[in-house]
Formats: sequence, structure tokens, C-alpha cells
Amino acid sequence: MADHDEQLHPYQKLTPELVLDAIESTGLITDLRIYPLNSYENRVYQIGIEEGEPIIAKFYRPERWSDAQILEEHQFAQQLVEADVPVIAPQQNSAGETLLEFQGFKFSLYERRGGRAPDLGDLDSLHMLGRLVARIHAVGATQDFQHRPHLDIDSFGTQSYQFISENFIPMELATAYNSLCEDLLKAIKELFSQVPYTPIRTHGDCHAGNILWRDDSPHFVDLDDARMAPAIQDIWMFLSGDRQQQTAQLSELADGYNEFYDFDPRQLPLAEALRSLRIMHYSAWLARRWQDPAFPHNFPWFNSLRYWSDHVLELREQWALLNEPPLQVF
Repeated sequence: MADHDEQLHPYQKLTPELVLDAIESTGLITDLRIYPLNSYENRVYQIGIEEGEPIIAKFYRPERWSDAQILEEHQFAQQLVEADVPVIAPQQNSAGETLLEFQGFKFSLYERRGGRAPDLGDLDSLHMLGRLVARIHAVGATQDFQHRPHLDIDSFGTQSYQFISENFIPMELATAYNSLCEDLLKAIKELFSQVPYTPIRTHGDCHAGNILWRDDSPHFVDLDDARMAPAIQDIWMFLSGDRQQQTAQLSELADGYNEFYDFDPRQLPLAEALRSLRIMHYSAWLARRWQDPAFPHNFPWFNSLRYWSDHVLELREQWALLNEPPLQVF
């Protein structure tokens, strides 16, 4: 039995029964209803509570973050709430604790708050998102993270490329992939060396899935990837389409942003560099998590020759974009 347990992925031990027991260990009484929500890095559930509103329980991936790093995320969220920024912070128990533990799993509890995905094609919505991101950054710039990492070229780019090159890239694509990644990383390093910026605490992962629109205004629901980074990290992910479309989107974002914090156009050359790093990091994230049973099930297209061919093509497109003039705000 011990040998079998050693072969299990940690999340395979996170059964519905264990999840409900963990919630009831906090003093809450569940109604035994449990609904897994769309999350792969962590495990997130909606839990029914007797004579009360359902809650959201987030179980952290073992060994990803230290307790100090998780608590910094929680403290940042609480600072944002205290500044009236619409972010969902973890609940505190009677002892003031936000990070809880049950049978080896760290978890936190959140108020359930629904909403719809934002319409990133709507310029008015982008203006509101610009305002919200600026409010996050106004708080984020007041102090630095001491334990959470920086978004850097080594961890997102170099280590990602090396891991894929050594373990996953098909032999017939290896030469093209390795050469392209080396060229990309050289260009990205040069860009970062030329662009002046001061890292601040950022949300770190501003994609539409982390934003919910409710009562005609947006709120963020997840700070799990919060880290020190250039401010533009929380803006470029809202941009899509051709250059003309992105310029219009950026102008709305910047107009809203400037109402609460100063938009720094000098960081714009970093946008495509950060997008390139995210693309590299995302593929390596899938590769590193491939032993988690949820990943082959939910990403069946990963690690095929077609996937890696498309990945190389996407990196080539990024290489071309890095050699174009950056977007400008008009």
C-alpha cells in the first residue's frame, strides 16, 4: 500500500470526501454538495453550506508556493480590498488566519461571487479595465514582495526553453526550435536592458478568465500568479487583433489607467517580449504538469507533432513582432 501511495500524484489523494472534511474542520457544516471549478494549477471547488451561501475553496498545488509566498498573496489581496479595489480576498478564521491546512493540503476559503467574462472587444469595457488595473498598481507600488518571485527572463524563458528542449521537443523540430529560442531570448534580453522600469507588485495573470463582470463593473478573482513585474505585464494581455485594433484598445486602456496611476509608455517595447515569454512558459507549464492526471485529460492535443509545429510557428511570429516598432498611445 505504501508503494502504491508513493506513485500517486498528490491531487489523486484530494478526494471529495477529504475536501468536505477539510471544510468541516474549519467549523462550517457542508450540505455535501461539491462542484469542481475550472482550475488546473490548483484545485478549486464550490462547496454548499448548510443554512448559508456556498463558498469557494482553493487547495494549493503542493510544493508550488511556500507559506510565506501564499501569505504575501493574501496580504496583497487584503490591501486591495481595504483600498476598495474589487478583488476577492481570502476569508479569515476566528484566529485571523487565511491559510489553512488539512491532511497535508494547504487551502483557503473565499466568498462566492459570480459574473460574466469581460468583452475585451468593447472599448468602454477596456477603459474600465484600465482604471481597475491602475488601482491595483497604485496599491502594488506602495511596497515590494519580499518572498514572491519576479517575472524574469530566466525562469519564464530560458528555463522553459531548456526543459522543453531536453524532454519534449520532437527530434525533427529540435534544430529549428533551439535556434529560434536562442534568437528570441537574445532579443528579449536586449529589449529588457534598453527599457527603464521599476518592478511593482502586479496581478501577474490578467486574462479574461480571472476577471468577472458583475453589476456593470469588473472584479478580479485570482491573485495566484501575483509577482514583481513591469506594470505593462497587466496590460498587454488585453490587446489582440491587428496593429490598428491593438492601438485603439491600448488608447482606451491607457486613458482609464491614467485616472488612477501614471501610464508609462516607455514600457510598451516590453509588451511583445512579455508575450513571447508567456508563450514559452505556458508550453513548459503543460510539460512540467504532464504527470498530473488532469492535464492529459484536459489538454489531449498537447505533446503531439502538430502541437510543437504550431508552437514553433507561433514563436517565429513573435520573433517578427519583436523586430517591429512597438505600439504607441495616441
